[in-house]
Amino acid sequence: MSGMSSDQPDEIELIEEAVGARLRDRGETLAVAESLTGGLVCSRLTDIPGASDYFDRGVVAYSNAAKQTDLGVSREALDADGAVSESVAGEMARGVRDTAQTTWGVSTTGIAGPTGGTEEKPVGLVYIGVAYAGPVGERIVVHSRRPTRLRWQPAGNHPTECDTGTGRAR
Repeated sequence: MSGMSSDQPDEIELIEEAVGARLRDRGETLAVAESLTGGLVCSRLTDIPGASDYFDRGVVAYSNAAKQTDLGVSREALDADGAVSESVAGEMARGVRDTAQTTWGVSTTGIAGPTGGTEEKPVGLVYIGVAYAGPVGERIVVHSRRPTRLRWQPAGNHPTECDTGTGRAR
């Protein structure tokens, strides 16, 4: 019906499109290290045409051994804090950035569930590490999220909700 107004935008820019455009515009590059997400972040980034302009590589390091050998995560951080921790997320981001020699490194680690959680580290705990290597030095930032309801867009573009307390899709 022409002439009718809608509150819905004509086009919604996906986060992977926005990230790609920003990296391309700035001449920067990105590498990703994933544990919790098992390659999903890399898949979303490389679904965008022209991603090779800024995306260098992705590493899925699920085991502690892979985190050490492929990303340079220290045994000390793993022993002291565990694989799902701020320190390990930061080391993963720095490790993938340094190995790939990119401007940015991003990492994910967490407890997806439905089992494996503890009172201290419940199912749904997520850490995202971001490492930046700029002309004036580096910066490492880690964001954490305690259990909540996550919303993601699977390949079929049908929104799915996941209760991270149970790990079950809704």
